[in-house]
Amino acid sequence: MPSVTLGTRLAAAQQPQWEDEEELVLAVKELATRPALVSAGDCHELRHRLAAAARGEAFVVQGGDCAERFAASAPGQVRAKEQQLRRLGALVGELSGLESVLIGRLAGQYAKPRSNPTETVGGQVLPVYRGDAVNSPEPLPEARRADPARLVRAYDHAADALAALGTPGGRTGIDGPAPHGPELPGAPGPEARSSRQREAVFTSHEALLLDFEESLVRPDAIVGGSYASSAHMLWIGERTRQLDGAHVHFAEQVNNPVGVKLGPSADPADVRALCKRFDRYGPPGRLTLISRMGRGAVSERLPRLIEAAAPFAGRVVWLCDPMHGNTLPHASGRKSRVLADVREEVRGFLAALREYGAYPGGLHLETTPEPVTECVGERGDLERADALTRYTSACDPRLNAEQAEELVAFAARLL
Repeated sequence: MPSVTLGTRLAAAQQPQWEDEEELVLAVKELATRPALVSAGDCHELRHRLAAAARGEAFVVQGGDCAERFAASAPGQVRAKEQQLRRLGALVGELSGLESVLIGRLAGQYAKPRSNPTETVGGQVLPVYRGDAVNSPEPLPEARRADPARLVRAYDHAADALAALGTPGGRTGIDGPAPHGPELPGAPGPEARSSRQREAVFTSHEALLLDFEESLVRPDAIVGGSYASSAHMLWIGERTRQLDGAHVHFAEQVNNPVGVKLGPSADPADVRALCKRFDRYGPPGRLTLISRMGRGAVSERLPRLIEAAAPFAGRVVWLCDPMHGNTLPHASGRKSRVLADVREEVRGFLAALREYGAYPGGLHLETTPEPVTECVGERGDLERADALTRYTSACDPRLNAEQAEELVAFAARLL
């Protein structure tokens, strides 16, 4: 099915410098012929569940790798990530009594924004690694070349991961169920949902590579317009949320649930503008605001943003990303995160939402079921030479299974 044209491209930050424009055109044309990876129906189902989180009736656990590797789309690895999300969701239910909404950073998180376009490795200046959808992390000039053929490989690996999750679409091209909820006339109520729908693990990734995302836009036969078929939910990052930029424009044109990361530099006026653009004419659950302030800034800066979004209370979801604002260097020079800092940001997030009469909607985590040691328990551990002995992340440090469970249990008890 051909892609849907969304209009003239605006200025787009964080795009790769593709070396061969002809190869890029061929890759985009190929992607435009591929089946949708996810169905419009499942995207609307997720939006319905996010609306429950906006009302304080559910809690989101969104988690997965910082940067997915193509090699990690094997069925066993995907199912291990799925099972980790299910365990975290079960903890939410046991300790808070709330239903959980499970969203993986999965089947598409193959691209990453970077602070600098190059890095020096062994005295050699190389393009920075931007995720497997762009290049490879090996410190070699050919490996770091921005290769458009990798966009098609990203589609293939996403389809493999979705097949392992049992999600229709991709290689099967099967459309999903119709959406639910009172906002969509004629749709069946919650009692009509299948067991598969109730237990679904939805997919998400940062909508960074616009050549990839736009080529996978498809018509939405359920409510009209179009939707991004690359994932059930997309988010716009801290580095690409410019109100006049291409990423926000793209996300505004599709019907999927959309998240926007908000760091310490976020301005209340920007938050109000985002709420108006994404939520005013859409159903509840359309917009998720993802706070990523850091332990030291969350109590000071988040309340102003909550006040700015107050007219949209009960419609907009608030998530806490306690990872990205708490990155610190280990003695080895590697990036790490301190679980105590992560926990304190969660505490500050929950306290701020409660103080201003809003509902905490969930957590957005970088985590893995693998027994890695990429994050440490306390700040003093950053000086221990043996603290990061099992570090396999392609980019940023992730919580291991035990650390993720400790953090989710901590949040659920506070709920």
